[in-house]
Amino acid sequence: MDRVTLDAYDSRAAAYAEDWHGQPPPTDLHDVVARFFLKGGTTADIGCGSGREVAWLASQGFAARGFDASGGLLAEARRRYPQFAFDRAELPGLDGIAADSFDNVLCETVIMHLDRADIGPSVRRLFDIVKPGGRLYLSWRVTAEHDQRDAQGRLYSAFDAALVTNELATAVPLLDEEVVSASSGKTIHRIVVGKASRLLK
Repeated sequence: MDRVTLDAYDSRAAAYAEDWHGQPPPTDLHDVVARFFLKGGTTADIGCGSGREVAWLASQGFAARGFDASGGLLAEARRRYPQFAFDRAELPGLDGIAADSFDNVLCETVIMHLDRADIGPSVRRLFDIVKPGGRLYLSWRVTAEHDQRDAQGRLYSAFDAALVTNELATAVPLLDEEVVSASSGKTIHRIVVGKASRLLK
């Protein structure tokens, strides 16, 4: 992940957590998850932040686990939700997570914080940790024309959706849309794909 972005999350973790938990519930995300994720399946939230969606996933019957690159945000998640598991993992490598590990993988508005060169490898790795027959939900905040940084220094990479979809050429497309997030009010692009089950020999 972009180091300036990561430093911003680490140094202001409590403030970001308060902001996220004060936003309206992401009902549009919840609706998509309910439509496409495998109910009750093992579920990874990559870029879980302060743990809000891990808690919601668990309340819906998913065996959820959170991963984030920010130690500060992980501390917030563990403080707010000590009953759930949160571990450190950073894109694009996601070290410590084996291939074919999860029935469902959620990565909500994370990859726009990556340098453009890391986006393709990150998408491949996210798909890699999905079990055969499983589902990947991937979204990012849309930034037009040029990369931007906010007042805290967080990177918002500008890139065409094809940079993502080209990496998912072997996936089964289930959803591809650009919408305004019900929670943040920002324009996001979201994709849901399935990983084909392996054929029995």
